[in-house]
Amino acid sequence: MDNHREFGRAVPVQITVLTGNNLRGSRTDSCLSFVRVEFNGSVLGDSPKLDIAVDKDAVYNFTCSFECSEVAHTLDDVAHKPVILTVLETLPKEKKQKEEKTTVLGQAAVDLLPLLRGQCSFSSTVLLHDVAVHEDGVKSTLDVTVSVPEPLLSDGQRSDSNVLMVTVETMYSVPEVWNPASSPPSSYVAALQIPASATKEQVLLFSNGILKMGGEQEPVPRPKKWPLGPLLTPGAEVIQGLYIDSEPTDTDHGDLTNIEDKDFRENAECNENRVSWDTARRCFIDAGGVACLSRRIAECRLWPVEIMKANQTVPTKGGRTARDKLGEEEAQISFHGVVYMDLVPLLYPGVRRIHGVYRVYPFYESDLLNKTQRTYSVLKELSRAPPAPGRTRDNSSVDSLRAFQSKTLDNQRGNKEVPKKPDSQGRSAQSESVTGLEPPVNTEGQMYADSRSYIIIEIAMEKPLVPKRPPEELAKRVKELVPPRPPLPRRPAGAERAVQEYQSQIASVAAQVLDQYQQLFGAAFVPGGRPLDPVLQEQRKTQLLGELNCSGKYFAFKEQMKYSVVRIVREKMLRTEAFSDPEQLQAFLSQLYVFLVDEMHAALNKSLSVDSQDTHHEPLLSCAQLKHFAKEAQLNTDYQLAAQYYQECLIRDRSEPSHWFDYGAFHMLTADHLKAEECFQQALSIEQTHIPSLLMCGVLSDMNGRYEDAETFFERATSVEPNNVVAWTLFGVFCQAQEKFIQAEMTFREANKHLMSVMKNDQTSRAKITSETQPGQEKEQKDETSGAGAVHEEDIPQNCQERKQEVQHQTTIFMETVWFLLQNYALQMSQRTLALELLSPDRGTLSSYHLALARLHLLRGEHDSAEASLREALIDNFQNPDTWALWGHLHHARADYAQAQGCYERTLDSVLDASDTHSVYLRLGSIYLQEGEYEKAKAVFLRVCKRSPSCLTWLRMGIACYRLEELSEAEEALTEANALNNRNPEVWAYLCLVCLQTGRKLEAEQSYKYAMKMNLPKESLLQEIHDLQSRVGFGNPSF
Repeated sequence: MDNHREFGRAVPVQITVLTGNNLRGSRTDSCLSFVRVEFNGSVLGDSPKLDIAVDKDAVYNFTCSFECSEVAHTLDDVAHKPVILTVLETLPKEKKQKEEKTTVLGQAAVDLLPLLRGQCSFSSTVLLHDVAVHEDGVKSTLDVTVSVPEPLLSDGQRSDSNVLMVTVETMYSVPEVWNPASSPPSSYVAALQIPASATKEQVLLFSNGILKMGGEQEPVPRPKKWPLGPLLTPGAEVIQGLYIDSEPTDTDHGDLTNIEDKDFRENAECNENRVSWDTARRCFIDAGGVACLSRRIAECRLWPVEIMKANQTVPTKGGRTARDKLGEEEAQISFHGVVYMDLVPLLYPGVRRIHGVYRVYPFYESDLLNKTQRTYSVLKELSRAPPAPGRTRDNSSVDSLRAFQSKTLDNQRGNKEVPKKPDSQGRSAQSESVTGLEPPVNTEGQMYADSRSYIIIEIAMEKPLVPKRPPEELAKRVKELVPPRPPLPRRPAGAERAVQEYQSQIASVAAQVLDQYQQLFGAAFVPGGRPLDPVLQEQRKTQLLGELNCSGKYFAFKEQMKYSVVRIVREKMLRTEAFSDPEQLQAFLSQLYVFLVDEMHAALNKSLSVDSQDTHHEPLLSCAQLKHFAKEAQLNTDYQLAAQYYQECLIRDRSEPSHWFDYGAFHMLTADHLKAEECFQQALSIEQTHIPSLLMCGVLSDMNGRYEDAETFFERATSVEPNNVVAWTLFGVFCQAQEKFIQAEMTFREANKHLMSVMKNDQTSRAKITSETQPGQEKEQKDETSGAGAVHEEDIPQNCQERKQEVQHQTTIFMETVWFLLQNYALQMSQRTLALELLSPDRGTLSSYHLALARLHLLRGEHDSAEASLREALIDNFQNPDTWALWGHLHHARADYAQAQGCYERTLDSVLDASDTHSVYLRLGSIYLQEGEYEKAKAVFLRVCKRSPSCLTWLRMGIACYRLEELSEAEEALTEANALNNRNPEVWAYLCLVCLQTGRKLEAEQSYKYAMKMNLPKESLLQEIHDLQSRVGFGNPSF
């Protein structure tokens, strides 16, 4: 099918008015009426007159038509002009009256937009806006059918074209000289120019602005109006189904959207005078126009909307107006202002609508040229345009603009191509540049700037200029890249689940009855005992039943069993209705009883049989503790031990994506990117919507040059969790590197919007970004301390919580993302993000930037660069404990333990708590042990064991106590360490020393054997054991 419409071909559009409902005329018994159909200023026809009783519907069945072509009634006319239906009543003739008189009963408007959407016919019941209000409240309507023999647009044309709708709402804080009480009648005009095709420009003119007094806000929702001006009946200019609703401030584009502008806007929109349009103007744009519009927005993001005030002129004697007296002279434009709209958001993928608040500036051609690359004013061109002779009168809003009536009628109604005058514009621009004279000051326009006037405008597209991939396509693409793991076996459901629940209830009741029996008669089963006498058994049974009945437990057991029996009846027996036949009921009860008894025996055999009882012991350590131990091992560069802890988590539950993700982050630390990507993909195969894994798969794909895959992962993450700050920011960082600047701008805007929303909603909404994908500094502390399950809320100082809240108010989208990337050791992407943070105008504190940069250098082993960054961080904030902690880690990496000790002590002495105190305590205590300050070491490890116990912390606590000769406390600490990790050779070694000191030969030998079996690495400790064994004379089996 052709992609371009044949200009010479006309398609007839047929309008059929079927019936008029609830019509009321001047007479009480009947109404003689007819319908007049108009479109685009032309009367298409009048229906025959019908005299219908008041209580009956008027069946007009009147059909008329017009031809839609590129000459007369264009596609743009169909887009923005309705078919106007006017119902008129013929009044009875009076005496000496030659002609019949008619009066308007009401008007209605029929929207033809469905024709541009591919429909060949549609029916509509439109509201007839009556001139007179009926007392009974019944509203009149018209039933209308619109049809075309073939679609106005082919499939190709419809997919390539678009319909743009501009809604000019209200201008607030207007100049003070605009006073409705004292100002003469005026028209307030707004105009902008849109490319309708590759060669034509379409002027959208809004000239029906009304100046209103302040004192109250504009009502919402309020309907949008057709750009037709006032019709014969009030309310007929309203577009059915389109309303102006209240918009959240954070979703507005343009100017005056900051928090500091909120009070000004509230005062202006409530108390100040304003100009209201509330008019929506559609514009049909063909494929060439869509491409032209996209190209021009990309070339120059600002789009001008001109505003002016025009005094309505009164005809003088002879019917001449002031405009006629001007002759060929150009009409003066007063209060000429301009709005510069940023239309780049229309190029964001999937965006079809922008709602903006824009400042009004005085109009200067030099500013217009610099900001929009345009050399002429739309309003001046309209004022220079000659009137079109012979045009019929049209119900247009231009009629209200008397000063430009003759010039704008043709542009507003007929041909939409605005005559460009490059010669005149070129002469004007050249004359100014040649003479060197500055343009005259726009005194009236300057009043807009002095009053801080602003206007609210909405632009909506039928289809987005840049399509966005749907979530289904992204999910399919991710599924192709990372195939999902086969689903787990289905759990029992339905009848099987009902039977299992009944058996579990039987086992529960049997256990309770057995407990009651043992309370009454002692042990129920004595191994090797003689069986009870049958008479005694019967006595005990009677006594047990009596006790159960007296205590009420028998009734409780029945209630406990009732629900499971009901489920068996419904799920297994498929009975949900009552029985009407007693015999059927008795037969069913017999069948149910047999089934329940059989299942009871099966349950009792299973629960009371010694062989079938599987003793399932819960593991001593949780996965959170194992991950905590793994991070400790990473801190000590014992990567083999860390890998063992992560692998143990996977052995326990291989279907948990977070275990695979943490294991992948560990491989990122060891620079094994191939293995890390396998882990992240394994997490995605388990859960296709796991956000952290999606992000890290995108990061690794970008590092490996697979940019299409990276874009898929990032975009999928934003579609799965649209309010995730890190996902949007990482997507923007990727787009920035790929030089997709408009898409990057969109992603950063979304990230900032969600971050502001989270910060406003305080701690409850903070969870939306401080999840596993948004770790930051708080996430590190949670993983490394509370992950062991021993940190309580009351242990966290109040000042620490206040500091965290304060820090979050200073954070930015880039810093949030940097902490996530550093947490998962994505160093290359971290460097990119830090560069964007440095260039961002809304960047956070310098200390946080330099702190993150120092950590990046430290992870890379660049100690000198890390030290320089830490010095810069201290200059900005000398009291930040995180900076001192990281500086301590730097000295510790350089083996400068004296300097590290000073930094760690300063960190802990700070009024505020560091984000990661566990590593500070651990390393400071180790330094104390090395220096022989065992009392200080004991105090440090005692505190850290209370907050986040681990094998390492209990071990060093035991070492400190042993060196202080507190052997009982040392043994207790070492026992705790051994319970958490019984394969640590150093723990067995110190246990051997304690047993040797206390004279326990057997335990000393066993501890020594395990220490040697685990390959004790410290020769000095081994030598100390041998010396003590020689002194006490035991402990070494080889003696």
